[in-house]
Amino acid sequence: MSSDLLERYVSWRRGRDGDPFRVRIPALGSVLFTGTPEGARELFRAPIELLEPPLPNPIEPMVGAASLILARDGRHKLERALLAPALHRNRISAYGNAIREAARAELDGERTGNPWRPGTRVDARAAARALTLRVILAAVFGIDEPVRRAEYTAVTTDFLESFGPTLFMVPALRRNIFGLSGWERFSAARDRLDRLIDAEVRRRRADGGGGDDLLGLMLDTRYEDGSAITAADLREQLRTLLVAGHETTATALVWALFRLHREPDVLNRLLDELSAAGTDPDPSVLVKLPYLDAVCQETLRLHPPVPIVLRRLTGDFTLRGVPLVAGDTMGISMHLLHTDPAVWPEPRRFRPERFLERRFGPFEYAPFGGGHRRCVGSALADYELRIVLATVLTSVRLRLSPRFARGGAPLSVPHTITVGPRTAITFDVQP
Repeated sequence: MSSDLLERYVSWRRGRDGDPFRVRIPALGSVLFTGTPEGARELFRAPIELLEPPLPNPIEPMVGAASLILARDGRHKLERALLAPALHRNRISAYGNAIREAARAELDGERTGNPWRPGTRVDARAAARALTLRVILAAVFGIDEPVRRAEYTAVTTDFLESFGPTLFMVPALRRNIFGLSGWERFSAARDRLDRLIDAEVRRRRADGGGGDDLLGLMLDTRYEDGSAITAADLREQLRTLLVAGHETTATALVWALFRLHREPDVLNRLLDELSAAGTDPDPSVLVKLPYLDAVCQETLRLHPPVPIVLRRLTGDFTLRGVPLVAGDTMGISMHLLHTDPAVWPEPRRFRPERFLERRFGPFEYAPFGGGHRRCVGSALADYELRIVLATVLTSVRLRLSPRFARGGAPLSVPHTITVGPRTAITFDVQP
Protein backbone atom coordinates (compact mmCIF):
# COMPACT_ATOMS: atom_id res chain seq x y z
CA MET A 1 0.00 0.00 0.00
CA SER A 2 1.33 3.45 -0.86
CA SER A 3 1.85 5.99 1.91
CA ASP A 4 -0.84 8.21 0.38
CA LEU A 5 -3.41 5.43 0.41
CA LEU A 6 -2.49 4.67 4.01
CA GLU A 7 -2.96 8.35 4.91
CA ARG A 8 -6.38 8.43 3.32
CA TYR A 9 -7.34 5.19 5.01
CA VAL A 10 -6.31 6.24 8.53
CA SER A 11 -8.04 9.61 8.03
CA TRP A 12 -11.23 7.81 7.03
CA ARG A 13 -10.96 5.37 9.94
CA ARG A 14 -10.49 8.12 12.49
CA GLY A 15 -13.38 10.06 10.98
CA ARG A 16 -15.56 6.99 11.31
CA ASP A 17 -14.33 5.52 14.60
CA GLY A 18 -12.75 8.45 16.46
CA ASP A 19 -9.35 8.41 18.11
CA PRO A 20 -7.89 5.93 18.94
CA PHE A 21 -8.90 3.38 16.30
CA ARG A 22 -7.78 -0.12 15.33
CA VAL A 23 -6.19 -1.19 12.03
CA ARG A 24 -5.24 -4.75 11.14
CA ILE A 25 -1.73 -4.94 9.65
CA PRO A 26 -0.44 -8.16 8.06
CA ALA A 27 2.02 -10.03 10.33
CA LEU A 28 1.39 -7.60 13.20
CA GLY A 29 -2.30 -8.15 13.81
CA SER A 30 -4.55 -5.46 15.26
CA VAL A 31 -2.79 -2.15 15.98
CA LEU A 32 -4.37 0.59 18.11
CA PHE A 33 -3.56 3.91 16.42
CA THR A 34 -3.70 7.47 17.66
CA GLY A 35 -3.03 10.71 15.82
CA THR A 36 -3.46 13.37 18.51
CA PRO A 37 -0.90 15.20 20.66
CA GLU A 38 -2.51 13.66 23.73
CA GLY A 39 -2.08 10.18 22.29
CA ALA A 40 1.50 10.89 21.23
CA ARG A 41 2.28 12.10 24.75
CA GLU A 42 0.94 8.90 26.29
CA LEU A 43 2.78 6.62 23.87
CA PHE A 44 6.13 8.45 23.92
CA ARG A 45 6.02 8.71 27.73
CA ALA A 46 5.08 5.08 28.30
CA PRO A 47 7.50 3.29 30.65
CA ILE A 48 10.58 2.12 28.77
CA GLU A 49 10.36 -1.37 30.19
CA LEU A 50 6.88 -1.81 28.64
CA LEU A 51 7.93 -1.03 25.06
CA GLU A 52 9.79 -2.90 22.34
CA PRO A 53 9.85 -2.71 18.54
CA PRO A 54 7.28 -4.98 16.91
CA LEU A 55 8.57 -8.08 15.18
CA PRO A 56 8.69 -9.28 12.48
CA ASN A 57 10.02 -6.00 11.09
CA PRO A 58 10.30 -5.46 7.33
CA ILE A 59 13.69 -3.74 7.59
CA GLU A 60 15.40 -6.40 9.74
CA PRO A 61 17.16 -8.04 6.76
CA MET A 62 18.75 -4.69 5.92
CA VAL A 63 19.87 -3.46 9.32
CA GLY A 64 20.15 -6.68 11.33
CA ALA A 65 18.67 -7.77 14.65
CA ALA A 66 21.43 -5.99 16.62
CA SER A 67 20.62 -2.64 15.00
CA LEU A 68 19.71 0.18 17.36
CA ILE A 69 16.37 0.46 15.52
CA LEU A 70 15.39 -3.09 16.51
CA ALA A 71 17.32 -3.59 19.76
CA ARG A 72 15.13 -4.69 22.66
CA ASP A 73 15.19 -4.58 26.45
CA GLY A 74 18.41 -3.27 28.02
CA ARG A 75 20.29 -3.81 24.78
CA HIS A 76 18.72 -0.70 23.26
CA LYS A 77 19.90 1.48 26.13
CA LEU A 78 23.46 0.14 25.84
CA GLU A 79 23.68 0.62 22.08
CA ARG A 80 22.13 4.08 22.20
CA ALA A 81 24.64 5.13 24.85
CA LEU A 82 27.39 3.97 22.50
CA LEU A 83 26.08 5.75 19.39
CA ALA A 84 24.63 8.96 20.84
CA PRO A 85 27.97 10.71 21.56
CA ALA A 86 29.16 10.13 18.00
CA LEU A 87 25.95 11.66 16.63
CA HIS A 88 25.65 14.56 19.05
CA ARG A 89 25.00 17.97 17.53
CA ASN A 90 28.39 19.25 18.74
CA ARG A 91 30.13 16.43 16.85
CA ILE A 92 28.30 16.66 13.57
CA SER A 93 29.13 20.34 13.12
CA ALA A 94 32.54 19.13 11.98
CA TYR A 95 30.91 17.65 8.87
CA GLY A 96 29.56 20.96 7.56
CA ASN A 97 32.22 21.57 4.92
CA ALA A 98 32.18 17.93 3.80
CA ILE A 99 28.42 18.15 3.30
CA ARG A 100 28.70 21.34 1.26
CA GLU A 101 31.54 19.94 -0.87
CA ALA A 102 29.53 16.81 -1.58
CA ALA A 103 26.66 18.96 -2.82
CA ARG A 104 28.98 21.01 -5.00
CA ALA A 105 30.57 17.87 -6.46
CA GLU A 106 27.13 16.61 -7.49
CA LEU A 107 26.28 19.96 -9.08
CA ASP A 108 29.61 19.94 -10.93
CA GLY A 109 28.78 16.55 -12.46
CA GLU A 110 31.52 14.61 -10.73
CA ARG A 111 29.32 11.50 -10.54
CA THR A 112 27.49 11.68 -13.86
CA GLY A 113 29.86 13.68 -16.03
CA ASN A 114 26.95 16.05 -16.67
CA PRO A 115 27.16 19.28 -14.65
CA TRP A 116 23.94 21.04 -13.68
CA ARG A 117 24.17 23.56 -16.52
CA PRO A 118 21.30 25.48 -18.14
CA GLY A 119 19.26 23.17 -20.32
CA THR A 120 20.03 20.07 -18.26
CA ARG A 121 17.18 17.95 -16.91
CA VAL A 122 17.98 16.61 -13.45
CA ASP A 123 16.55 13.55 -11.71
CA ALA A 124 16.34 14.98 -8.20
CA ARG A 125 15.94 11.62 -6.51
CA ALA A 126 19.02 10.07 -8.12
CA ALA A 127 21.07 13.18 -7.42
CA ALA A 128 19.90 13.42 -3.81
CA ARG A 129 20.64 9.75 -3.17
CA ALA A 130 24.15 10.02 -4.62
CA LEU A 131 24.83 13.19 -2.68
CA THR A 132 23.63 11.93 0.68
CA LEU A 133 25.41 8.61 0.21
CA ARG A 134 28.66 10.50 -0.38
CA VAL A 135 28.06 12.49 2.80
CA ILE A 136 27.26 9.46 4.93
CA LEU A 137 30.33 7.58 3.65
CA ALA A 138 32.51 10.53 4.64
CA ALA A 139 30.80 10.95 8.01
CA VAL A 140 30.76 7.25 8.94
CA PHE A 141 34.01 5.95 7.43
CA GLY A 142 35.95 9.09 6.58
CA ILE A 143 35.99 8.00 2.93
CA ASP A 144 36.70 10.79 0.47
CA GLU A 145 39.42 9.24 -1.73
CA PRO A 146 37.85 8.79 -5.20
CA VAL A 147 38.71 5.12 -5.83
CA ARG A 148 37.60 3.89 -2.40
CA ARG A 149 34.51 6.08 -2.51
CA ALA A 150 33.56 4.65 -5.90
CA GLU A 151 33.91 1.10 -4.55
CA TYR A 152 31.80 1.80 -1.48
CA THR A 153 29.22 3.69 -3.53
CA ALA A 154 28.79 0.83 -6.01
CA VAL A 155 28.48 -1.84 -3.32
CA THR A 156 26.20 0.23 -1.05
CA THR A 157 23.95 1.28 -3.93
CA ASP A 158 23.56 -2.33 -5.07
CA PHE A 159 22.70 -3.34 -1.51
CA LEU A 160 20.10 -0.61 -1.11
CA GLU A 161 18.49 -1.15 -4.51
CA SER A 162 18.35 -4.94 -4.20
CA PHE A 163 15.89 -4.75 -1.29
CA GLY A 164 12.95 -3.49 -3.29
CA PRO A 165 9.31 -2.95 -2.30
CA THR A 166 8.43 -6.60 -3.00
CA LEU A 167 10.91 -8.02 -0.50
CA PHE A 168 10.01 -5.21 1.91
CA MET A 169 6.29 -5.92 1.86
CA VAL A 170 6.16 -9.70 1.24
CA PRO A 171 8.36 -11.69 3.65
CA ALA A 172 7.25 -14.96 2.02
CA LEU A 173 9.44 -14.09 -0.97
CA ARG A 174 12.58 -14.01 1.15
CA ARG A 175 13.82 -17.46 0.13
CA ASN A 176 16.34 -19.11 -2.12
CA ILE A 177 15.34 -20.43 -5.56
CA PHE A 178 18.49 -21.95 -7.09
CA GLY A 179 20.25 -18.62 -7.20
CA LEU A 180 17.48 -16.92 -9.17
CA SER A 181 15.45 -15.06 -6.54
CA GLY A 182 15.53 -11.42 -5.56
CA TRP A 183 16.26 -12.54 -2.02
CA GLU A 184 19.47 -14.24 -3.14
CA ARG A 185 20.55 -11.14 -5.02
CA PHE A 186 19.94 -9.07 -1.91
CA SER A 187 21.80 -11.54 0.34
CA ALA A 188 24.81 -11.49 -1.99
CA ALA A 189 24.79 -7.67 -2.04
CA ARG A 190 24.60 -7.56 1.76
CA ASP A 191 27.52 -9.99 2.02
CA ARG A 192 29.63 -7.80 -0.25
CA LEU A 193 28.88 -4.72 1.85
CA ASP A 194 29.61 -6.60 5.07
CA ARG A 195 33.00 -7.69 3.74
CA LEU A 196 33.87 -4.07 3.00
CA ILE A 197 32.75 -2.96 6.47
CA ASP A 198 34.62 -5.79 8.21
CA ALA A 199 37.81 -5.01 6.29
CA GLU A 200 37.53 -1.33 7.22
CA VAL A 201 37.00 -2.17 10.90
CA ARG A 202 39.98 -4.58 10.93
CA ARG A 203 42.21 -1.99 9.26
CA ARG A 204 41.16 0.74 11.67
CA ARG A 205 41.64 -1.48 14.73
CA ALA A 206 45.06 -2.56 13.48
CA ASP A 207 45.96 1.12 13.29
CA GLY A 208 44.88 1.62 16.89
CA GLY A 209 41.37 2.97 16.26
CA GLY A 210 40.71 6.66 16.53
CA GLY A 211 39.64 9.17 13.92
CA ASP A 212 37.10 11.97 13.69
CA ASP A 213 34.53 9.97 11.70
CA LEU A 214 31.74 7.98 13.32
CA LEU A 215 33.60 4.68 13.01
CA GLY A 216 36.60 6.10 14.86
CA LEU A 217 34.43 7.48 17.62
CA MET A 218 32.56 4.20 17.99
CA LEU A 219 35.81 2.20 18.17
CA ASP A 220 37.07 4.47 20.95
CA THR A 221 33.81 4.41 22.95
CA ARG A 222 33.28 1.83 25.69
CA TYR A 223 30.25 0.40 27.43
CA GLU A 224 29.80 1.08 31.14
CA ASP A 225 31.68 -2.13 31.99
CA GLY A 226 34.68 -1.01 29.92
CA SER A 227 34.14 -3.44 27.04
CA ALA A 228 34.14 -2.46 23.35
CA ILE A 229 31.45 -3.24 20.79
CA THR A 230 31.87 -6.60 19.05
CA ALA A 231 32.74 -6.78 15.36
CA ALA A 232 29.37 -8.34 14.47
CA ASP A 233 27.36 -5.71 16.35
CA LEU A 234 29.49 -2.88 14.98
CA ARG A 235 28.87 -4.13 11.45
CA GLU A 236 25.09 -3.97 11.94
CA GLN A 237 25.19 -0.52 13.53
CA LEU A 238 27.32 0.78 10.65
CA ARG A 239 24.97 -0.81 8.13
CA THR A 240 22.07 0.90 9.92
CA LEU A 241 23.80 4.28 9.66
CA LEU A 242 24.36 3.76 5.93
CA VAL A 243 20.73 2.81 5.30
CA ALA A 244 19.05 5.35 7.59
CA GLY A 245 21.46 8.19 6.94
CA HIS A 246 21.21 7.81 3.19
CA GLU A 247 17.57 7.52 2.25
CA THR A 248 15.88 9.74 4.84
CA THR A 249 17.77 12.93 4.00
CA ALA A 250 17.67 12.24 0.26
CA THR A 251 13.89 11.91 0.33
CA ALA A 252 13.44 15.06 2.43
CA LEU A 253 15.64 17.03 0.02
CA VAL A 254 13.56 15.96 -2.99
CA TRP A 255 10.31 16.93 -1.27
CA ALA A 256 11.76 20.29 -0.17
CA LEU A 257 12.79 21.16 -3.73
CA PHE A 258 9.41 20.01 -5.05
CA ARG A 259 7.42 22.05 -2.53
CA LEU A 260 9.55 25.18 -2.93
CA HIS A 261 9.24 25.20 -6.71
CA ARG A 262 5.46 24.88 -6.44
CA GLU A 263 5.33 27.92 -4.14
CA PRO A 264 7.22 30.87 -5.76
CA ASP A 265 6.60 33.25 -2.86
CA VAL A 266 8.11 30.79 -0.39
CA LEU A 267 11.07 30.12 -2.68
CA ASN A 268 11.74 33.83 -3.21
CA ARG A 269 11.62 34.55 0.53
CA LEU A 270 14.12 31.77 1.16
CA LEU A 271 16.41 32.98 -1.65
CA ASP A 272 16.35 36.48 -0.16
CA GLU A 273 17.40 35.10 3.21
CA LEU A 274 20.21 33.07 1.66
CA SER A 275 21.40 36.09 -0.32
CA ALA A 276 21.47 38.24 2.81
CA ALA A 277 23.71 35.66 4.49
CA GLY A 278 26.51 36.75 2.16
CA THR A 279 28.68 35.11 -0.47
CA ASP A 280 29.69 31.56 0.43
CA PRO A 281 28.61 31.68 4.10
CA ASP A 282 30.02 29.11 6.49
CA PRO A 283 27.79 26.05 7.06
CA SER A 284 27.51 27.06 10.71
CA VAL A 285 25.78 30.26 9.51
CA LEU A 286 23.43 28.43 7.14
CA VAL A 287 22.06 26.07 9.77
CA LYS A 288 21.00 29.03 11.93
CA LEU A 289 18.94 30.81 9.25
CA PRO A 290 15.36 30.96 10.56
CA TYR A 291 13.42 30.70 7.31
CA LEU A 292 15.62 27.91 5.97
CA ASP A 293 14.97 26.08 9.22
CA ALA A 294 11.22 26.69 8.86
CA VAL A 295 11.19 25.39 5.27
CA CYS A 296 12.93 22.19 6.34
CA GLN A 297 10.60 21.69 9.28
CA GLU A 298 7.52 22.24 7.14
CA THR A 299 8.82 19.74 4.59
CA LEU A 300 9.22 17.11 7.31
CA ARG A 301 5.78 17.92 8.70
CA LEU A 302 4.11 17.09 5.41
CA HIS A 303 6.56 14.32 4.48
CA PRO A 304 7.84 12.65 7.66
CA PRO A 305 10.53 10.04 6.87
CA VAL A 306 8.61 7.31 8.70
CA PRO A 307 4.81 7.69 8.46
CA ILE A 308 3.92 5.48 11.43
CA VAL A 309 5.56 4.74 14.78
CA LEU A 310 4.82 1.34 16.29
CA ARG A 311 5.49 -0.08 19.76
CA ARG A 312 4.73 -3.55 21.08
CA LEU A 313 3.83 -3.86 24.74
CA THR A 314 5.43 -6.24 27.22
CA GLY A 315 2.84 -5.51 29.91
CA ASP A 316 -0.48 -3.81 30.60
CA PHE A 317 -0.98 -0.24 29.41
CA THR A 318 -3.84 2.12 28.59
CA LEU A 319 -3.74 4.32 25.48
CA ARG A 320 -6.38 7.05 25.28
CA GLY A 321 -8.61 5.13 27.64
CA VAL A 322 -8.34 1.80 25.80
CA PRO A 323 -6.80 -1.02 27.90
CA LEU A 324 -4.01 -3.03 26.26
CA VAL A 325 -2.11 -6.11 27.40
CA ALA A 326 1.29 -7.67 26.78
CA GLY A 327 1.71 -8.54 23.12
CA ASP A 328 -0.60 -5.77 21.87
CA THR A 329 0.75 -3.18 19.45
CA MET A 330 0.02 0.55 19.50
CA GLY A 331 1.08 3.23 17.08
CA ILE A 332 1.04 6.87 16.01
CA SER A 333 0.03 8.04 12.54
CA MET A 334 2.41 10.91 11.76
CA HIS A 335 0.07 12.06 9.00
CA LEU A 336 -2.77 12.53 11.47
CA LEU A 337 -0.51 14.09 14.09
CA HIS A 338 0.99 16.58 11.64
CA THR A 339 -2.33 17.61 10.09
CA ASP A 340 -4.42 17.93 13.25
CA PRO A 341 -6.44 21.12 12.54
CA ALA A 342 -6.48 21.97 16.25
CA VAL A 343 -2.69 22.42 16.04
CA TRP A 344 -2.04 23.18 12.37
CA PRO A 345 -4.29 25.77 10.65
CA GLU A 346 -4.60 25.00 6.93
CA PRO A 347 -2.85 21.68 7.59
CA ARG A 348 -2.50 20.65 3.92
CA ARG A 349 -0.85 23.89 2.88
CA PHE A 350 2.94 24.21 2.61
CA ARG A 351 3.41 27.23 4.85
CA PRO A 352 6.82 27.44 6.58
CA GLU A 353 5.83 30.67 8.35
CA ARG A 354 3.94 28.62 10.93
CA PHE A 355 7.28 27.57 12.43
CA LEU A 356 8.27 31.22 12.85
CA GLU A 357 5.00 32.12 14.52
CA ARG A 358 5.16 29.58 17.33
CA ARG A 359 7.11 26.63 18.68
CA PHE A 360 5.54 23.21 18.46
CA GLY A 361 5.98 20.66 21.21
CA PRO A 362 7.46 17.15 20.81
CA PHE A 363 3.97 15.62 20.96
CA GLU A 364 2.64 17.89 18.20
CA TYR A 365 5.56 17.64 15.82
CA ALA A 366 7.62 14.43 15.73
CA PRO A 367 9.12 13.74 12.28
CA PHE A 368 11.86 11.58 13.84
CA GLY A 369 9.67 9.85 16.39
CA GLY A 370 9.89 10.48 20.11
CA GLY A 371 10.58 9.11 23.52
CA HIS A 372 13.58 6.90 24.24
CA ARG A 373 13.52 5.59 20.66
CA ARG A 374 13.63 8.94 18.88
CA CYS A 375 15.97 8.67 15.88
CA VAL A 376 19.52 8.99 17.21
CA GLY A 377 20.69 10.42 13.87
CA SER A 378 18.10 13.20 13.66
CA ALA A 379 20.63 15.97 14.33
CA LEU A 380 22.82 14.83 11.43
CA ALA A 381 19.78 14.55 9.13
CA ASP A 382 18.62 18.06 10.04
CA TYR A 383 22.10 19.52 9.64
CA GLU A 384 22.67 17.87 6.27
CA LEU A 385 19.28 18.83 4.84
CA ARG A 386 19.75 22.52 5.60
CA ILE A 387 23.27 22.75 4.17
CA VAL A 388 22.52 20.77 1.00
CA LEU A 389 19.28 22.60 0.27
CA ALA A 390 20.97 25.98 0.71
CA THR A 391 23.90 24.94 -1.49
CA VAL A 392 21.66 23.77 -4.32
CA LEU A 393 19.43 26.85 -4.24
CA THR A 394 22.34 29.31 -4.25
CA SER A 395 24.21 27.48 -7.02
CA VAL A 396 21.56 26.86 -9.70
CA ARG A 397 18.11 28.03 -10.75
CA LEU A 398 15.65 25.19 -11.20
CA ARG A 399 12.18 24.76 -12.65
CA LEU A 400 9.99 21.73 -12.20
CA SER A 401 9.59 19.83 -15.44
CA PRO A 402 6.06 20.23 -16.88
CA ARG A 403 4.90 16.85 -15.60
CA PHE A 404 5.34 17.95 -11.97
CA ALA A 405 4.71 21.69 -12.19
CA ARG A 406 0.94 21.25 -11.84
CA GLY A 407 -1.50 18.80 -10.31
CA GLY A 408 -1.14 16.78 -7.15
CA ALA A 409 2.07 15.60 -5.53
CA PRO A 410 3.41 12.21 -6.68
CA LEU A 411 2.29 9.19 -4.68
CA SER A 412 4.60 8.11 -1.87
CA VAL A 413 5.73 4.50 -1.59
CA PRO A 414 8.21 2.60 0.64
CA HIS A 415 11.90 3.11 -0.18
CA THR A 416 13.99 0.86 2.08
CA ILE A 417 13.68 2.48 5.51
CA THR A 418 11.52 5.46 4.57
CA VAL A 419 8.78 6.49 2.13
CA GLY A 420 9.26 8.75 -0.86
CA PRO A 421 7.85 9.72 -4.26
CA ARG A 422 7.02 6.74 -6.44
CA THR A 423 8.30 8.45 -9.59
CA ALA A 424 11.51 10.37 -10.11
CA ILE A 425 10.82 14.10 -9.78
CA THR A 426 12.73 16.02 -12.43
CA PHE A 427 13.84 19.64 -12.74
CA ASP A 428 15.17 21.71 -15.63
CA VAL A 429 18.21 23.86 -14.90
CA GLN A 430 17.56 27.46 -15.92
CA PRO A 431 19.97 30.13 -17.24
